[in-house]
Amino acid sequence: MRALFFALFLLTCSLTAYAQQDYKLQKKIAAQRITTSPKIDGLLNDPQWEGVSIATGFIENNPTPGRVETAERRTEVKIIYDDQAVYVAARMYAKPDSVAREIMTRDQIGNSDFFGIFLDPFLDRINGNGFFVTASGTQFDAKYSQGGNEDANWNAVWDSQVRLDDLGWTVEMKIPYSALRFSGKDIQDWGLNMIRKRALENSQTFWNFVDPKVSGLMNQAGVWEGLKAIKAPLRLSFSPYVSAYASHFPNQVPGLKNTSTSFNGGMDVKYGINNSFTLDMTLIPDFGQVRSDNRILNLTPFEVKFDENRSFFTEGTELFNKGDLFYSRRIGASPSYFKENSKLLLPGETIVESPLESKVLNATKISGRTAKGLGIGIFNAITNKMFAILEDSLGNRREIVSQPLTNYNIFVLDQSLKNNSFVSLINTNVLRQGSSQDANVSAFLFNINDKKNAYYVSGAAKMSYITGENGAENNQGYYYDLETGKKSGNFTWSYNQTLADRLFDPSDMGFFTNNNFFNQTGILHYNVYKPGKWYNTIQSFLWMQYSRKYKPSVYQNFAVEMGPYVQFKNLWSAELIANWRASGNDFYESRNGAVYKAPQSYGLRLFVNPNRAKAYNFGGNAGFTKQSLLGGKSYVFYFFQNLRLNDKLSLGLDLFYEPSYNFVGWAGFSGDDVVFSKYDRNTVENTADFKYSFTNRMGINARVRHYWSDRRNTAFYNLMSTGELSDYTGSTLKEVDRNYNVFNIDFIYTWQFAPGSELSVTYKDVSESSQNYYTKRYFSNLDRTLSGPQHNSISIKVLYYIDYLDLRRKKS
Repeated sequence: MRALFFALFLLTCSLTAYAQQDYKLQKKIAAQRITTSPKIDGLLNDPQWEGVSIATGFIENNPTPGRVETAERRTEVKIIYDDQAVYVAARMYAKPDSVAREIMTRDQIGNSDFFGIFLDPFLDRINGNGFFVTASGTQFDAKYSQGGNEDANWNAVWDSQVRLDDLGWTVEMKIPYSALRFSGKDIQDWGLNMIRKRALENSQTFWNFVDPKVSGLMNQAGVWEGLKAIKAPLRLSFSPYVSAYASHFPNQVPGLKNTSTSFNGGMDVKYGINNSFTLDMTLIPDFGQVRSDNRILNLTPFEVKFDENRSFFTEGTELFNKGDLFYSRRIGASPSYFKENSKLLLPGETIVESPLESKVLNATKISGRTAKGLGIGIFNAITNKMFAILEDSLGNRREIVSQPLTNYNIFVLDQSLKNNSFVSLINTNVLRQGSSQDANVSAFLFNINDKKNAYYVSGAAKMSYITGENGAENNQGYYYDLETGKKSGNFTWSYNQTLADRLFDPSDMGFFTNNNFFNQTGILHYNVYKPGKWYNTIQSFLWMQYSRKYKPSVYQNFAVEMGPYVQFKNLWSAELIANWRASGNDFYESRNGAVYKAPQSYGLRLFVNPNRAKAYNFGGNAGFTKQSLLGGKSYVFYFFQNLRLNDKLSLGLDLFYEPSYNFVGWAGFSGDDVVFSKYDRNTVENTADFKYSFTNRMGINARVRHYWSDRRNTAFYNLMSTGELSDYTGSTLKEVDRNYNVFNIDFIYTWQFAPGSELSVTYKDVSESSQNYYTKRYFSNLDRTLSGPQHNSISIKVLYYIDYLDLRRKKS
């Protein structure tokens, strides 16, 4: 294995660099004002476009950086503005049969060409907004922040139309000022860039060259000069909604109905406090139509982190996500304050009814940035008090509080500095009603870049303070993170040092797995962006980490990971990743802080990805991991395929299989003894998805997922004080074998019947089983899961967007 690592290292270091034309000249274009707005129809024949300066000469970013578009493939763009909006007209020259036009619903690009514009109204070269339209007319928008990070969940209301003709295709856009934030200066310069994507050849071109060797996106934009006397309109909109639900689950519990119905109503409000700051509020929100979580059998000592699918908590949250202190799934999570082993549970009592989630009463965001680059963010959310019902052996029931009334707060100050640098101050606060635990976390962050945006120093200092529940001792913990490196060029590197003491805990509002560590991490990258005879790009990396327990200072582990990535001329790509972890001291697997001598392990994994522009494409990955203890080994096989039958209909299938043999891990406790086991495990996950788009505003998405994973123990061991394992001689452990299945169906119909307004119908089916029956047969597990209790639900939701100014104009 050492020889393999050495060979991979030689491969990553032997890639030759290239000399590339340097596009340091920043493009500029003068702003041109109009008095009457053009008709947004995609025809580009309105008189307002006559005599307007043309932005052209787009430069390729991928696959051949620096190559300028030829005349027959050129892109021509005109931009104008008036008192209400920014208008864009773009002509993309191409052969009509070379234009990919898969029809998707909003915010989904699919296999389609697209054109987009980036605007940086404060010209801070860090933050911006992107507005994109595909050749089939689908809109996509996003916000951009430090390092080019994209917030694709941000949505604005704007207008666009496309046309396909013999010369290629065209797009016309109207971006109202209500969708933007900008200063109140009489004369303004905005950051500006434009992008064109050709899907069939996977190429991207920008108006102002975006060099892949340079870190960042908005810092590589051009300038739109001389916007005069523009004022932000009254930005006030309401999005009331109504929803209805019907669900069925065979509870088989006396007194509990199998079928339930509900009718809900609420509203989202957006208000522009001034030119730069916006208030977003959701009152009595309804999140029942988000996609189901990918639940798994978790055998680790750490919590599983789920994706956030609720739009309010993902849209426009770039300020609140700084410092990694905000895990929005905490808000409205399953009530966690009461557990079955809680002292509130009397002998003989069981839980007969408990809510799956805490009810969010309201949530509010205020965010924006001043003309001097100071970003300010305020977030607040309140979840209601929740109750659980307990029943004793005689059938007597009582109600207890499973989650107190809880208030979540975030306050952020983020000052933009020269050279894409910044300093930030963040505070998160969780207040619970009564004597329950409260939490407060503060952080100071900084990132300083040199003038060329090549070298940097960044860091963070954090402090957590948790009040003890019911008079228990308060805890105050500390954390710091310091990093330096080179982030632009073919060769980049970084060195990071992170320390958390044993009391640092931001998990009341953030996601955090463990503390009491001192880690040092080094990363090397070498990338070749200039295409060669058989490749478009070659990238490689080497990652190393050395970890110690902070107090007492004890070695934990040392790990290395490395590998190359290649994209070939046919747009297929391959990546090979090798990893090695030295034997170490694991203080988490035992669940009580006792040390476990973790074995040495190594592995190899090959990833192959296809040209996704093809109507039928497939790929996957395969690999193995081996451990030095008891012959532990595992394999992984993943295969996916996608079939696009036409521009409206597409199908996908993902197959995942991971068998493991002779692995060792925590099994439970026998009195004061920690018990480990040797076990075999199978994990199978199959997912099928279906998409049909009637138009770019109406479509159906369906997803079916079955996940099965088990744990079959073959031997048990005592964990000794030295961290070694000895033969187990205690009593038989109960229910330590595991067999978990979950089956999900998500069927969603959406129709955007007006700008910002949507009708959605959702059907969900969930069947979950964690019984300890044992079978290696996949189809036996699937059959038992499908024949078990099914939780079916159907819902309909109508959300209607009301813009106050439009309403006032109509009344006038």
